[in-house]
Amino acid sequence: MRSRASKRVSAIASGTSPKAAQTNSQESAIQRRKAVQETLNELEVKQREQKKKLTLKRKIEQAGIEMTPEAFHIASAVFGLVGGVFVALFSGQPIYVAALSAFVIGFGVPRWALSFLINKRQAKFTEEFANALDVIVRGIKSGLPVNECLQIIANESADPVGPEFTEIVEGQKLGVPLEQGLQRMFERMPVAELNFFMIVLTIQQKTGGNLSEALGNLSQVIRARKLMRAKIQAMSSEAKASAMIIGSLPPGVMAMVYMTTPDYINLLFTEQLGNFMVIGGVLWMLTGIFIMRKMINFNF
Repeated sequence: MRSRASKRVSAIASGTSPKAAQTNSQESAIQRRKAVQETLNELEVKQREQKKKLTLKRKIEQAGIEMTPEAFHIASAVFGLVGGVFVALFSGQPIYVAALSAFVIGFGVPRWALSFLINKRQAKFTEEFANALDVIVRGIKSGLPVNECLQIIANESADPVGPEFTEIVEGQKLGVPLEQGLQRMFERMPVAELNFFMIVLTIQQKTGGNLSEALGNLSQVIRARKLMRAKIQAMSSEAKASAMIIGSLPPGVMAMVYMTTPDYINLLFTEQLGNFMVIGGVLWMLTGIFIMRKMINFNF
């Protein structure tokens, strides 16, 4: 009752009626929701365009490698050529098997290594990102502006969090807006946690609000996601061990037979039918491993 009376007295003192004040607050809330929705729509459109423009150059940047796409293609070709020559000289296989091996080695192995480096760098970024958010929250509560908090993270955080925030700080010194700098950062590090951070900062800049509270809640969400990821990995460890054992049995048995009775298994490598059988077995094994990987990996 006292709060209602005080609101009524303040409204009368300011020359506005309670109904008018309530109407103004409702209109401001509606405008705030519209601004938030428009910001989210803009970010969604930009992210869709980014997924369509995912080039080899962007993948190399995401992996954190100092290399041009031309150099990557040259290295892949040389790697495939060396692998094909090795297969042709030391395995005694026909020329088409060596050519197929060169294509698989040159086209597949470097791209697999690139994907491995990207996933490893993103996992390392996600591991340290919650601590960076805590730095921003403490800095804002102590009265520091957001730019200085970002500078502290750039100077104190380890790779890859520190270098990524350094790019934002250097861009702001050159006049790049924070929203655009965050968008470029998300292009180099497309993880969900950074996407949440970008949305929170963008909406706060356009609509206002308690930034320290929002980032504190985001830090808790990121830590909860990390805990959930660890639980999922622990629960799926048995299935992963079973998949590794099942996947290693055929090549292991093949190696044992080759070591004990090589004449028995040499037909797979000297006869054309045996070559097709080996290729078919490898394809079936890769298909099974791919299916098991999809069954025990969870994306959330």
